[in-house]
Amino acid sequence: MMRISETVKHLIIINVIMFIGTLTVGGGQLFYDLFAMHFPKNDTFQFWQIVTHMFMHGGFTHLLFNMLALWMFGTPVEQVLGSKRFLFIYFSAGLGAVALQVGFYYFEYLPYLNDISALGLPDALVDKVINLNILNGNFFDSKILSKEMIQVFNEYDVNYSSIDQSAFNALYNMNVITNNSTMVGASGCIMGILVAFGMMNPNAELMMIFLPIPIKAKYFIPGIIILDLISGVTGQSFFSPSNTAYMAHVGGALIGLIIMWYWKRNQFNRNRWN
Repeated sequence: MMRISETVKHLIIINVIMFIGTLTVGGGQLFYDLFAMHFPKNDTFQFWQIVTHMFMHGGFTHLLFNMLALWMFGTPVEQVLGSKRFLFIYFSAGLGAVALQVGFYYFEYLPYLNDISALGLPDALVDKVINLNILNGNFFDSKILSKEMIQVFNEYDVNYSSIDQSAFNALYNMNVITNNSTMVGASGCIMGILVAFGMMNPNAELMMIFLPIPIKAKYFIPGIIILDLISGVTGQSFFSPSNTAYMAHVGGALIGLIIMWYWKRNQFNRNRWN
């Protein structure tokens, strides 16, 4: 059995502590409000969530699979690169995951914002509308939004009749994106580490639990990234839950690739990371 490396061990401990805190403090909601990565237009967004979300997980299975992957791939990567370079890739990949996933959310969000910009609504009114709680069980309910919007428009002394169906649909979709785009998990970080592992061990044979066929890392890892990219663009899930932040996986992998390529290219000159 492969012995766990020190940095990987401490990262796993932090993730487990954060998961226990999520379950035991504040009724399961406090940690999510404080430490999960919220869409920047969400009222609960805080700058530190860019980092803290990397230590949050959505459930025991999510935590278990991520920590197993961190142990299996992180340990050999740390043993070769050392703790400093390992952590540099780990957190850089996590930041790359946030950048690409949030950028993808904004790509979906901005067309709706453009649809209502001509109405000249106060920014504070729009911010309040898109942060309204319109959940009916696990589903976003447009009827709740319509009812709550009337009160908000009255509060800001704005004529609600100026909202046609197109503008209402835009505000509804903006609300869904704002409140349904929370990111948690170390997956983006681990994708960067996985790419590093693959570049150092291209002929290592890997298998998926659902596809127990050995495939060399140089084929397996690009295949996983391509599937994540397809899932992110189309919404079609292959092996992960449908609420997976697929573009975060792609972002983490891309940053891992860039860093490893740069280090390999410059490993004997003054730009080498020490």
